[in-house]
Amino acid sequence: MAGSIAILGVFVADTTYRADRLPKLGETMLGNSFALGPGGKGSNQAVAAARAGGDVHFISKLGKDAFADMALDIWRDAGVTPCISQPDGLSTGAAFIYVEEGSGNNAIIICPGAAGTLSAQDVETQRSTIETASIFITQLEQPMEAAMRGLEIARAASVTTILNPAPAAEPPDGMLALCDVVTPNEHEAADLTGLPVTTREEAEAAAARLLEMGVGTAILTLGENGALYHDGTQTVHVPAITAGPLVETTGAGDAFNGGLATALAEGMEPVAAVRFANATAALSVTKAGTAPSMPKRADIEALLRRV
Repeated sequence: MAGSIAILGVFVADTTYRADRLPKLGETMLGNSFALGPGGKGSNQAVAAARAGGDVHFISKLGKDAFADMALDIWRDAGVTPCISQPDGLSTGAAFIYVEEGSGNNAIIICPGAAGTLSAQDVETQRSTIETASIFITQLEQPMEAAMRGLEIARAASVTTILNPAPAAEPPDGMLALCDVVTPNEHEAADLTGLPVTTREEAEAAAARLLEMGVGTAILTLGENGALYHDGTQTVHVPAITAGPLVETTGAGDAFNGGLATALAEGMEPVAAVRFANATAALSVTKAGTAPSMPKRADIEALLRRV
């Protein structure tokens, strides 16, 4: 029987503006388009894991506003159990995303809002949720002290711990030693290890270095080159899967982590779990958006049967 998944992370409402250029200070101009949608790495991963079939509990903080309603709606639709507080006087997180129409280049301002105040004590209030899970997963988007406390609680309860070290940041001393699994992309792996990650051989060296730094298993996501699994005993390259025409890669890493968490919670053999995660990510990039692009379990299984 599959165990539950506890995910600690952030929700933000993504507000995306497309225009020919940024306005100058004091200038007002017309844009070309606007989109509003759910974002935040932890929230995206929770939606991905739930749609992939996981029993997911998401730990975070929201305000009491329309963006919070958006978060609760998408979690309800996906089957995510929210484990949140909504303190007075704080807003739900939001991101301003400017996209330059001609080039596609972007500029982003993120305001984490309530989730930016997540503390070790906030995580402590969800101790039972973490301790009774099979998998605990977090990222580096919320304050480090919250992520650290979640990993400590999970490790003490023998819960499998996964750290997705994104966005790239230097983890505090002792954090990597609390991680059964880390899932960096090639850029994050390079930042963590100080080693280049541009070839498969370099990826293997970086994975080995992560184990030397205290990690149990390193799974490097390599985009179109799939993923590299290394646990100190075996090193396996798991090829990428093509599910259809590429639409948007945003959120692919979150899809991978959500799919991986679900597969491991079900007791899937680790390399098979990476393949399941690759399929989850492959389907996500055939649709626009982040959380809305996360595939359902039936679609993941159908893709795996075809490849």
